[in-house]
Amino acid sequence: MIRKTCLAEGVHQDGLVLHSDNGGPMKGATMLATLQRLGIVPSFSRPSVSDDNPYSESLFRTMKYSPAFPDKPFKSLTTARQWVHEFVSWYNEEHRHSAIRYVTPGQRHRGEDVAILDERQRVYEAAKQAHPERWSGNTRDWTPIGEVWLNPPNGLLRG
Repeated sequence: MIRKTCLAEGVHQDGLVLHSDNGGPMKGATMLATLQRLGIVPSFSRPSVSDDNPYSESLFRTMKYSPAFPDKPFKSLTTARQWVHEFVSWYNEEHRHSAIRYVTPGQRHRGEDVAILDERQRVYEAAKQAHPERWSGNTRDWTPIGEVWLNPPNGLLRG
């Protein structure tokens, strides 16, 4: 599955890191041996630190506070899978994220954000020219976000 995903998404498997919590399944010998065989580096949250991975924490918070989040247990594994599938589709293709300039993760992943943000910048500049009295300073920054790192290598800052 990991090899297929890397090929499908154009990800270089060298240096791939799997970040997870300190749970037993993720730290088990079988999982660690599998990761090692695949050349994937395991990374674990620090004990009692719930926000070591702000991206997954943001995803979970969005899920838990979604109006569609069920208030009762799922009736079956099939209904649970269906709900998660629909949520992930919405999250990746419809939900606009402030940290990536209000584009969807799907748009960002496919590189569509550059054209979208360029158009937004053009619209904002035109609006400012047409009605300068409505603007107290510069327009919003619609520059595409550069690389984003969970655990940047030494010397790199989050982009």
